[in-house]
Amino acid sequence: MFCVCDEPHGVQDMAVKKKNDKVIFIANTAVMAAVAIALSIAESLIPPMPMVPPGGKLGLSNIAVMLGADMLGFPSAMLIAVIKSVFAGVTRGFTAFIMSLSGGVVSALVMIILLRRATKKIGYIGIGVCGAVTHNLTQLAVSSMITTDAVFVYLPALTAMAIVTGAVTGTIMGVIIPHYRKLFKK
Repeated sequence: MFCVCDEPHGVQDMAVKKKNDKVIFIANTAVMAAVAIALSIAESLIPPMPMVPPGGKLGLSNIAVMLGADMLGFPSAMLIAVIKSVFAGVTRGFTAFIMSLSGGVVSALVMIILLRRATKKIGYIGIGVCGAVTHNLTQLAVSSMITTDAVFVYLPALTAMAIVTGAVTGTIMGVIIPHYRKLFKK
């Protein structure tokens, strides 16, 4: 068969594969962002827990960020964190956007580094805990810039909560990731 084209078929096939890879990456990132938003909505339906500082949440949407970081890499995790923050801004206002963006991006960065360098040493539970603690510390730092340093009075309670919730999200991640890898054969 005769083909008039500027490139050999092999190069065309590689270009199509590269384009398909981008589409798959975008689709998977969008799905993870949607999961993060759905988990955030579900979490907002849980009544406030006694003895929990203002703004304290389970952080279930961080499972989607961790999964994106582990399976899709740095760009995906950052996009998921930013999309999640935009959703917080649209539904809860500018302060929620700033708090979500700062905590989400910094904790995603920490989790990405740990996923790449220390998964075997500290496991998903350790990564979840480190991500949750980082998220809370970053939000406290930003909050102190907006208000006063008095917000650090919440540090002990938020750290204890981060250890528990990070362990929960890390455990869930440890259960999900083998199935996700089988599904996508990574």
